[in-house]
Amino acid sequence: MIEKERIIPRIILILQALIRRLPLNHPKLHMITEELGKRMAGFKGETALDYSLSFLDPKKYFILHDLRIPHKESFFQMDTLLITSKFILIIEVKYLAGTAYFDPIFNQLIQIKDGNEQALPDPTLQIKRQESQLISWLSKHGFPNLPIYSCVVMSNDRTIIKTSPANKSLNKIVIHRHSLLDKVKYIEDSMRKETATPKDVKKLIRTLKRKHEESNPSILERFNIEGKDLLKGVICVACNHRPLVRKHGTWFCLKCDSRNNDAHIQALKDYELLIAPTINNSELREYLVVDSPYVAKRLLQSLNLPTTGTKKGTQYILSSDEGPARKHKQKNPPTI
Repeated sequence: MIEKERIIPRIILILQALIRRLPLNHPKLHMITEELGKRMAGFKGETALDYSLSFLDPKKYFILHDLRIPHKESFFQMDTLLITSKFILIIEVKYLAGTAYFDPIFNQLIQIKDGNEQALPDPTLQIKRQESQLISWLSKHGFPNLPIYSCVVMSNDRTIIKTSPANKSLNKIVIHRHSLLDKVKYIEDSMRKETATPKDVKKLIRTLKRKHEESNPSILERFNIEGKDLLKGVICVACNHRPLVRKHGTWFCLKCDSRNNDAHIQALKDYELLIAPTINNSELREYLVVDSPYVAKRLLQSLNLPTTGTKKGTQYILSSDEGPARKHKQKNPPTI
């Protein structure tokens, strides 16, 4: 059973919003687009694993995706966590094209594609570190000492996995996604008895979900971009023209003559992702390029957003959507 759904990572939504809100000639645009491409490839790799996981017995296996758990002074992240009453399996997913060469001498992963080599961090070291952190976290929170296993899954079926002849144990740690079910069965068969009760498992799942904190990086600081660089106004979904003009309760595009009643929703989502989690009437007017405070008030009130303050001090909370709109199968943009 999937206990924590896989949703589009917030960092991807932030990068998409930033690309929408930067001029085409901005010097950082190419760098940001490359970053988004890498993030999308990683997310594609994670979702490719879902088909294999769907064959597991939902009454025995409990799946949590994209966990980020605070521990000591930092966080540790796990792509997918598989929990049973006998063991826990940490799954790190990699989606690489070409050849993946695991160098055991320098502890690095070398991707070879189209004759080019790129050095990447060794994911086998990463999962060992995750094992240690999870063991420490379980002990701190008083959970049973469940056996913890880990593996790196190459979710691109065409990836060629190589290593040195001396690194004979790699195939026990690094596998293709079509071998994942065999890996789970092998671990299951090696466990003679259950270590945790159903009550322990349910409590562990509840605690992990409650402790999870999604990363919310300050992307403007990271790329050294100032707020004044961001484009204002509602963007046309048909031709990308901006700003749209608000007339008679709808948005008009002066370039392609299209109309849209709800085009401001994506604009406000961009605001929440890039600028601030709250907005007031005057800030909305400046951002959406709307002159009338009454139009701005109607737009804000129509969204039924939670508020703080009163009268001119009213702040509308642009809360993030953690629900179905961010599940990876959803094609529509997230709503506020």
